[in-house]
Amino acid sequence: MAAGYGNRMLPITRNIPKPLIKVNGTAMIETIIRALLANNIEEIYIVVGYLKEQFKSLAEKYPMISLIENPYFDSCNNISSLYAAREYLEEAMILDGDQVIYNEKILSPYFQHSGYNCVWAEDDTEEWLLTTEANRIISCSRTGGRQGWQLYSISRWTKDDGMRLRKHLEQEFDIHKNRQIYWDDIPIFCYPEEYELEVYPMKSQDVREIDSVEELATIDESYRKYIM
Repeated sequence: MAAGYGNRMLPITRNIPKPLIKVNGTAMIETIIRALLANNIEEIYIVVGYLKEQFKSLAEKYPMISLIENPYFDSCNNISSLYAAREYLEEAMILDGDQVIYNEKILSPYFQHSGYNCVWAEDDTEEWLLTTEANRIISCSRTGGRQGWQLYSISRWTKDDGMRLRKHLEQEFDIHKNRQIYWDDIPIFCYPEEYELEVYPMKSQDVREIDSVEELATIDESYRKYIM
């Protein structure tokens, strides 16, 4: 998923898509690609939109990559990106392209249940926070909290759930014209009774989601010049 503007990363994203921003010399999305390849995952689709032409060199470098254009990226939320890639959702992993992977093992392709990679949050967080029962996700707080599983943008989908997710995407996007939601809203909030999602635990140091220039500068000093 690499189609968005990355507005929270301005002015850096004025001329480069957020997933292609280099962190200590390597583009964020390239850390994901390398981790996927290390797990023998060689069918990779990147959904592009904003400054889409800049991803062509990445596809040339990694010939197993296919680019999917999201024609709605400038008018819809990220539900439109998954909608654009909906025919590839069976037995799939879905990842945002703007994160840095430090531990390739968290992208293991071996799974029996659909679910999300999560980190246990003992202290307060403003990120989406999941409540579980016997490892099954039973609820989600959009406003965060504490002592729960913080959801990350790494998920796995079985064949059956992938087909179900495609159907629900089409219902919301085509029929209900519900185009300003996150795609994660569909299994977590819109149709929770139709999915049995599990938590795939990992550690906070395994991956880094970067949401601001300030966060970027904490791990790559070269970006401190953008902080006023």
